Amino acid sequence: MRLAGYEVDALSIGGIETCIQLPELDLAFDIGRCPHSAVKRRRLLITHTHMDHAGGLAYHAATRDLYKMKPPIWYVPQENEADLHSMLDAFRRLDKSDLPVTLHPCGPGDAVELGGGWVARPFRSPHRVACQGYALCRRRTRLRPELAGLDEDAIRRRRLDGEQVSEETESVEVAFTGDTLPEVIEREPLVRAARLLILECTFLDDRVSVEKARNSGHVHLDELIPRLPQLGCEALLLTHFSARYSNSQITSILKKRLPASFAERAVPLLEGRAESRS
Repeated sequence: MRLAGYEVDALSIGGIETCIQLPELDLAFDIGRCPHSAVKRRRLLITHTHMDHAGGLAYHAATRDLYKMKPPIWYVPQENEADLHSMLDAFRRLDKSDLPVTLHPCGPGDAVELGGGWVARPFRSPHRVACQGYALCRRRTRLRPELAGLDEDAIRRRRLDGEQVSEETESVEVAFTGDTLPEVIEREPLVRAARLLILECTFLDDRVSVEKARNSGHVHLDELIPRLPQLGCEALLLTHFSARYSNSQITSILKKRLPASFAERAVPLLEGRAESRS
């Protein structure tokens, strides 16, 4: 699918698998069980180490090595660095292979340079375990607004006189929360500012109460709806629906409950889900 101008190749089923790929940027948020197409993504931005989000890490490294691709780069929460090194060492012994990987620990407040004017900014997502989302921000250089309307010769003269005629801007293009409580919306300006927001919404109705959703560290639609006016996104990709819901149930519930202002902006991620469940 293409959302807010970006190609998105994604799978996300709560408790089963989440892998959100952005092919044009050659990266993925989380790896799930490592869908075959995700082997191509050299850079992984891992939100947390629950199995449905990180279970395929060793397979990702091993398969890239098998295909003689460049070693992957994994951006991971600082809290998980030591354990992930231990995991890799264990698989190296078991697999009798090198499993080359560059492990890049990062955390909220860091600016992860991705090249080409892109920077990833981690932010805290409240969950049952250490979890961080990522905002992908694009840096651009533009003419200072007060100089707009001047012709090229006038701008050139000012530049030659030593005046700074341009400025750097940074826009939040994509944000992915990982697993989270809905408070991430009011706590994180990066989430509210993203053009494309990828947000989990695991539970949709009274089959699971808000209390149980909160205890598991997930978003319930009842708590998301009143927060929607805070979002400035062009597109909202809702993910991580519980496997208890069928595609048709998800579509029907969202159609009935989402406000009109989000009828066109909100898109449920249904790829890879069973068509019908009880």
